[in-house]
Amino acid sequence: MSGPGRDDGRRDARGRQRGAARAENRGARSAQAPARRARTTDHAREAAFDVLRQVADSDAYANLVLPPLLRARRITGRDAALATELAYGTLRLRGRYDAVLAVAADRPVGELDPPLLDVLRLGAHQLLGMRIPAHAAVSQTVALARARVGAGPAQLVNAVLRRVAATPADQWWDRVAPGEEVESLAVRYSHPAWVVRALRQALMADGRPAEELVALLEADNAPPAVTLVVRPGLADREELLGSLPGAEPGRWAPTAVRLAGGDPASVPGVAQGRVAVQDEGSQLVALALAAVPVEVAADESGEEAWLDVCAGPGGKAGLLGALAAQRGASLVANELQPHRADLVRRAVAALDSVEVRVGDGREVGRVEPDRYARVLVDAPCTGLGALRRRPESRWRRRPADVPALGDLQRSLLESALDATAPGGVVAYVTCSPHVAETRVVVADVVAGREDVELLDAPAALHAVAPGLPLGPGPHAQLWPHVHGTDAMHLTLLRRRPASGRAD
Repeated sequence: MSGPGRDDGRRDARGRQRGAARAENRGARSAQAPARRARTTDHAREAAFDVLRQVADSDAYANLVLPPLLRARRITGRDAALATELAYGTLRLRGRYDAVLAVAADRPVGELDPPLLDVLRLGAHQLLGMRIPAHAAVSQTVALARARVGAGPAQLVNAVLRRVAATPADQWWDRVAPGEEVESLAVRYSHPAWVVRALRQALMADGRPAEELVALLEADNAPPAVTLVVRPGLADREELLGSLPGAEPGRWAPTAVRLAGGDPASVPGVAQGRVAVQDEGSQLVALALAAVPVEVAADESGEEAWLDVCAGPGGKAGLLGALAAQRGASLVANELQPHRADLVRRAVAALDSVEVRVGDGREVGRVEPDRYARVLVDAPCTGLGALRRRPESRWRRRPADVPALGDLQRSLLESALDATAPGGVVAYVTCSPHVAETRVVVADVVAGREDVELLDAPAALHAVAPGLPLGPGPHAQLWPHVHGTDAMHLTLLRRRPASGRAD
């Protein structure tokens, strides 16, 4: 089994952490007197601390909080790299660090004030997950504690972090997470135990060996590459690749481009909505839906109508809308929350063929029965497939969330099927591999209907991405450790021309 030591080495090799280490070394070489250094902290660590507090206090997402915070404080370059690695790395690995801190502080971490605990977590990440020298990590974290939580707590931070620094990382992992049981893997790879169990079950349901679990957990802890979608008809991928030094074609999707670095907002076409940031897995499921043959007559306008039931924030709607426009079809992008509908409008601003609506997706089948040729249900879910992108999600979700989400997912899929014209196709998509959110939801809905058949989702994906390694159908599951994408699930369902319901 590969361990966190190897994982830490991979992360250390990343450019972000190299930049962070250089920023730290630069600070250590500053002309400040030692006494002054010990009493001041730096803007990067303060920014990371403030991100952790916003994530904890307001249920914010780090990827939405950090970029504007860095811009507002004019933190750029190496300092921005340091702040980014500190914030994201600490959020990803906080379960691992909490186990270490509980030993070093000789008390459960739940007994520590949350701001103090976040300071300690930031210090632990510098000591155990980055290449920052121990003396600098401790002194700068103590300075942060003094500035943000007080002189008294700063003394505790100093004592605890010195105990952490006295033991190498690998020895800490063996101490706090011995063996390979679920509970140990949960600590060692910083996932809640219930999530580890759910991921193992999902792997096995997809025909993959349970031994891949460690590789999956490691992939969840690796920062993802920035991937762009080149929306068909609005931009040309080869031209974009030629304008971006170091950029590469996506591994699977014909619309994907992987960035070598830099700010994606500065990429040509992004500001106009012709190009956008989008995970390759999200691109693949939208492309697969568009590739499936349908046998639906055009509506009165002569157009084929498509529907995105839960469109916010608009990434998949942008790609589907571009594909629809190329075929003379139109897309309705429905979203329940008005503020998320505004995000959809911005995402599809370059497309005249997309109508954005505010409404309850559970009602669309009743209001517009038998209308749409292609329907996407990108259902709200636990988000366990995007933990590398939104590391705080693993600590927010609880097992009790799954049943309530399952009820919503069933209602949305039922409504989508009712809204689908006979001969049309529904794509049921979740950014979670959890069996209770994927296969179980589909099985429950299909069992109550006689007008639905499952299609071969792997075959549909192979039509747009030949060679994509997938498990046996009819469902398709993508994996971070296999495909380099979020763990997107795809089920394709056709509404039979002779419709009817089972009693």
